Amino acid sequence: MQIKLIIFDWDGTLMDSAAKITNCVQAAVRDVGLPSLSRDAVRQIIGLSLQNAFTILCPNANSDQRRQLIERYRLHFSSQDQTSMELFPGVAQHLGELHARGYVLAVATGKARRGLDRALSDTATAHFFSATRCADEAPSKPDPQMLFDILDATGVEARESVMVGDTEFDLRMANDAGIPALAVSYGMHDVAQLHAHEPLACVHSFAEVYAWILNQNL
Repeated sequence: MQIKLIIFDWDGTLMDSAAKITNCVQAAVRDVGLPSLSRDAVRQIIGLSLQNAFTILCPNANSDQRRQLIERYRLHFSSQDQTSMELFPGVAQHLGELHARGYVLAVATGKARRGLDRALSDTATAHFFSATRCADEAPSKPDPQMLFDILDATGVEARESVMVGDTEFDLRMANDAGIPALAVSYGMHDVAQLHAHEPLACVHSFAEVYAWILNQNL
């Protein structure tokens, strides 16, 4: 396998953001007056668009309540909740090394465009990525359209690409796009969920992601 293009999920794969996302979902649900949600339940939907996430988490909410949930979530995330978010250890260093080695890097995320752009700016990593695709620019994961868009934008074929993600949504999306997938165990979904979608491997740190990728091109 010769890899040219590496497509990363963002939350749970590059950035340790589970605590903040969970806090903001729980706060939004509380604001709208709906039944409270466990942290485990929220972790299961991280990676989806907000619309799809709240449809799953709050199936009895009406359309006005779902709109309010999204608005309140965005308010908490952008200005109310102060939970810190950091890149996982080694991410900035290894992204720079992959970029320097000539790999084409991309992001496919359930975040909205303004959220990803803010995260890229805050982490000073935007220059590493040749293409990015967000949930308000294509159908939500696990629909494969955002991966097709990235392949078109970069001119790289699916067989020369790999999708790196921490949820079954990432792996299902990759499978449906015909792109091999590498799972990471340190994010949102547990190892059994990830292995059910037959990734090429499941690794346990970003240093292992980096080593695995280099090993494919020996």
